[in-house]
Amino acid sequence: MRRQLTLVVVVAAAAATVALPAESANAMPVESATAAPIGPAHGNAPAPKWYLALGDSLAAGYQPGTGDDKTGGYVGGALAMLKQQNKSVKLTNLACSGETTTTFTTGTRCPAERSQQDQALHFLKGHRNQAGVITIDLGSNDIDTCVKGGAIDQTCIAGGLQSVSANLPPILQKLHAAAPNARIVVLNYYNPFLAAYLLGPAGQTVAQQSAFLATIFNGEISQAAATINAPIADVAAAFESDDWAPVSTPSFGVLPTNVARICEWTWMCTKQNIHANDAGYAVMASALAPYLTS
Repeated sequence: MRRQLTLVVVVAAAAATVALPAESANAMPVESATAAPIGPAHGNAPAPKWYLALGDSLAAGYQPGTGDDKTGGYVGGALAMLKQQNKSVKLTNLACSGETTTTFTTGTRCPAERSQQDQALHFLKGHRNQAGVITIDLGSNDIDTCVKGGAIDQTCIAGGLQSVSANLPPILQKLHAAAPNARIVVLNYYNPFLAAYLLGPAGQTVAQQSAFLATIFNGEISQAAATINAPIADVAAAFESDDWAPVSTPSFGVLPTNVARICEWTWMCTKQNIHANDAGYAVMASALAPYLTS
């Protein structure tokens, strides 16, 4: 897997030896995600001339079997909204699959002459006097190596959280300083390991634990965004991550709503891959909509 999502990876090890049921990619019906109505530029801000997308594999539009799609995914949906305000708005997507809050600044993950941060700051220097939008999702890969051979490395987990807490605020602050008039929107994460619920009683415990841990991790992201007064595009809420009410599904029977959403909107229940599918990326774009439209 190119990327693990949020702190919930630490409890995923409990289900690591049991495969999720493999269903066809179209096993569950997909609800269409409807973005907020398109309107003029956000508030009284001028229409954006550029859109800078930053982050990890979700910002890169990754899907299993096809790889990155930097004009697709949720970024493509966001760009479509912005084009309603300015048809000539230009997208620059610097996202790097597997990026951490450390490699974002060091440039040691994706092959490039400069880090994603340096590339972003260079871009912003050249566009400082133009209206623009920045979206970023970052932090989940900081804990990617904390489960090894089915064992949970608690020291690694603590270090990963510390990395996000220490690294994400200054990353956002540098972006804001480089483009003080830009709209910066920070995305939080859905929880793909709710799919462990399908594994029976032990997996259901893992799913419940993962929900708690995902809330902690998304809280770290919110605290970082607050340092520059940036809004959070609440992907977790859009995926109904805290809704345990039962709902009937055609392929898996009765499931909690949050588990059903993961099965519908990611590849977790069909390919055991944490990335969003087309419908999931549309839902992520809808979480951005209130901050990209009036």
